[in-house]
Parts: sequence; C-alpha cells; structure tokens
Amino acid sequence: MAPNSKQGKRLLEHLNAANKDANPELMRLALKLATGAGKTTVMAMLIAWQTVNAVRRPGSKQFTRGFLICAPGLTIKDRLRVLLPNDPDSYYTDRELVPSDLLDDMSRAKIVITNYHAFKLRERIPLSKGGRLLLQGRGGEALDTLESEGQMIQRVMPELMGLKNILAINDEAHHCYREKPDADDDDLKGDERKEAEKNKEAARLWISGLEAVNRKLGLSRVLDLSATPFFLSGSGYAEGTLFPWTMSDFSLMDAIECGIVKLPRVPVADNIPGAEVPMYRNLWEHIRSSMPKKGRGKAETLDPLKLPPQLQTALQALYGHYEKTYELWRKAGIGVPPCFIVVCNNTSTSKLVYDYISGFVRINKDGSSNVENGRLALF
Repeated sequence: MAPNSKQGKRLLEHLNAANKDANPELMRLALKLATGAGKTTVMAMLIAWQTVNAVRRPGSKQFTRGFLICAPGLTIKDRLRVLLPNDPDSYYTDRELVPSDLLDDMSRAKIVITNYHAFKLRERIPLSKGGRLLLQGRGGEALDTLESEGQMIQRVMPELMGLKNILAINDEAHHCYREKPDADDDDLKGDERKEAEKNKEAARLWISGLEAVNRKLGLSRVLDLSATPFFLSGSGYAEGTLFPWTMSDFSLMDAIECGIVKLPRVPVADNIPGAEVPMYRNLWEHIRSSMPKKGRGKAETLDPLKLPPQLQTALQALYGHYEKTYELWRKAGIGVPPCFIVVCNNTSTSKLVYDYISGFVRINKDGSSNVENGRLALF
C-alpha cells in the first residue's frame, strides 16, 4: 500500500482511529486468513522482507531485525520454530522464500517465539505465606517480590534487549485484546460466564505484556494473524465482532477457490425432514439451553448420554455419511480414514461430545464403574 496515495492515507487514518479507541498504546493491524491458508508462511514472508531490507538499509526506521512472535499455546509455539533461520525445516530455505544469496542476511534476524503466558510477572523470591508475614513484620508494608516489567522482558526476550523498532506478530490473535472498561457479563451464566472470565483474563495478560514491551523496548507495529479475528465473550463487545483494525480478509471461500485448502463436504441426510434443515445450519442456538448442566453439587459429572435429541440426530446424520465414505475408502485400499469433525463452543461441550461418540467409563454412586460404549461404532 502506498502510504502517500489518497487511498493509502484513508486506510491509515481508519487504522489509526480504530487503534486509538481499542488499543491506545499499540498500533495493530489484523490479517484475516482462512484456516489452512498458510499463516506461518505469511509470517515467514513478513520476517524475510523486513530483515533483508533492514540489513540493506540499517539506518531506516521502516524496517527491523527484531521480531517477537506470540502464540497462545505450546503446540503452536513448537509449530512456529520453522520461522527461525537456523531451524532444520526453516521456511526461508524449505519454501525458497529467500534467494540463496540473501540467506546469510536472515541470520542477522533476532527472533523470539514465546507463549503469552510468559508475560505474567513471576515471584523473584519464593516465600511461603508464613515466611512472607515474618519478613513483613507486624504492621509493615506488603513485600513487593514480583519481578518488574524490565525483568520480565529480560527473562522472556533477552535477544531483543538493546533493539528498537521491534515488530510483534500475534498468532491466533483473537485471544489478544483490551476489554471495554464497562464490560457487562450479567447475561452470561454457568459455563458461559466461566468461559468469558477465562477469555478476559487471557486477553488482558497478552495485551498487557505487549504494552510492557512497547514501553520498554518500543514496538513499530503489532501484526495480528487469525482465521477468526473476532472479539470473544467477556470482551465487552458483542461476541463475534470483527476487530476494527482488520485490513485484509482472505476467507475460507477465497482459499477454496484458489485451491489452497481442501474443499469441505457437507453431508446431506435424506431422512432429515426439510423443516429441520435451517436448525442444523445453526444448531447451537437451538440446543444451548438444553445442554447438560451441573447441579449445585460440584462433584456431579455431566452425562454424555443426555445430549439434546437434536444434537444426537445431527451426529447420527453426519455419521451416516461418514460410514458410507469410510467403506468406499476401505474398498479402494486407502489406508487413512476420512476425518469426522465436530466444532464445539468450549472444552466442556467437546468432552461431552467426545465421550458420546467414542464411549466412556461411568462411575456409579456406590463407587462401581461400567463401560458405556460409544454411540458411533467406527470410533
């Protein structure tokens, strides 16, 4: 984008306004990329472009050799190691993103890949509750044993110390936002409220960490990559609201049409009455109030066999199509079975659906147990 063109100026003004309202301490830009479209490859291209230009123009403030890659979990963090120039499977070499004569320049890049959990300030001095009270003394001020922001940064990203103009890249960036100060979660109950609180706590830790890095080292920009750059429940925004600093939308349909991802097949069961078809297009809205819930006794476990009939029927319809496809693949000598995917709203629901499909061990009130077979035989 040409920053001095009329359209470029308009887009940058929109971006500045969006960040002023939602991220006053940071300059964020979000890219919406379909799942499977290659977010990691895009990250590698961004890092390569920045690094090579920074090496060629060391005095320019437009480019940088310092990169902070933030991820929401260990699995994703491990997958991102291909962004390191010295990794055996480095994308810069493996995918030929950088010409061979420029690969030496990539070794000048300083790249830190971390989980956002590392931003949490840790105790510098491990003290028991009694030891803390003893050192504090009667009526004394509370001991401050938490590390400072500078100490946290030294622990998490020592390679970036001394650098300025660092580029931060958030993977699965929909977990990172600053919630509205007047956020109201009164409409949420039970598991939904717990999920909202969990989302809020994680988002607060992530964005607070980035703000600390910006204060101490300086961030040129934060690039957000996600297939779903939407606000989560507990953010104070309507759940599913697109991040206003989103500047590019490469949707699943775009990815399918370009041949980048495989074409998903939606099974159609002949035995489903036509009146129910709209319900299956938005099944969760029809069953959320009927899902198994815990009573007042915290020890009570949820029963997978008490899933709403509409959900059980939908699973059976999907499984009927899967069973036919499985048999066709078996006869064709294909050793890898087809995938059976169910997307759930949270981990509690996914555990119930998993147990319903594959079976589980039921613990009875007298302490005995019995095996409940899965309701979908092939699993």
